[in-house]
Amino acid sequence: MASKAVIVTGASRGIGLAVANYLLKQSHKVVLVSRSIDQLQDLKNKFPSQVEYLAADMTASDSAAKVTSLAIKAFGQLDGVVINHGVLSPITRLEHASIDEWKKLYDVNLFSALALLKETIPYLRASNGSVVFVSSGAALKGYTAWGAYGSSKAALNSLAQHLAVEEPKIASIAIGPGRVDTEMQKELREKGSGTMSESDYAGFKTAFEEGKLNRPEWPAGVIARLALGTRPELSGKYLSWNAAELSDYQDGK
Repeated sequence: MASKAVIVTGASRGIGLAVANYLLKQSHKVVLVSRSIDQLQDLKNKFPSQVEYLAADMTASDSAAKVTSLAIKAFGQLDGVVINHGVLSPITRLEHASIDEWKKLYDVNLFSALALLKETIPYLRASNGSVVFVSSGAALKGYTAWGAYGSSKAALNSLAQHLAVEEPKIASIAIGPGRVDTEMQKELREKGSGTMSESDYAGFKTAFEEGKLNRPEWPAGVIARLALGTRPELSGKYLSWNAAELSDYQDGK
């Protein structure tokens, strides 16, 4: 496969970092975005000709334009975008919801994604590129105290659907990575007790204690391959990373 250029957000840890590593080891080029700089600079040092990065908050009004401009200036093309950044908190029941906190979460999980799409659509249209939204099973199922996060991911799934119908030259897919051993899972264990339902909280805690969480590299490999080229018939869908429909994007394929 010819070298492609992909933007990856939330790239300093967890799934985003694993996606970046996969793409780089396959000789592709990446533009990495994160608020933290250390891991981004490390990757730049290891893969100097393949990496550009922007240390930025994606909710800042100019971040989407800056990262898109950086990709085109550095690599002359844009073939894929992985929208991976997101936040979990506030973890609170609806009756105690802070509207301001919900708005901040939506700025991160939805509106900054839309801002990046607006900037990248012309270039992705030209390359017949792909957009992969890192979503969540919480978009499909309600959990006590997860209203802000779950509803924002459901909105992200809808954004993928609308991009698919409006831009037929761009493949768009939302992926559920399952329960992954990341900082977000740690936050859940630290903040979820007493606000989540006891059974839900216990299920997440037990999965960690018994070593049943997914390693970031597992869904990241699927996400990276989709960013390099998603089959048109998958466009607009939400799928779990290990779904049968994605068998040719999974390890060993």
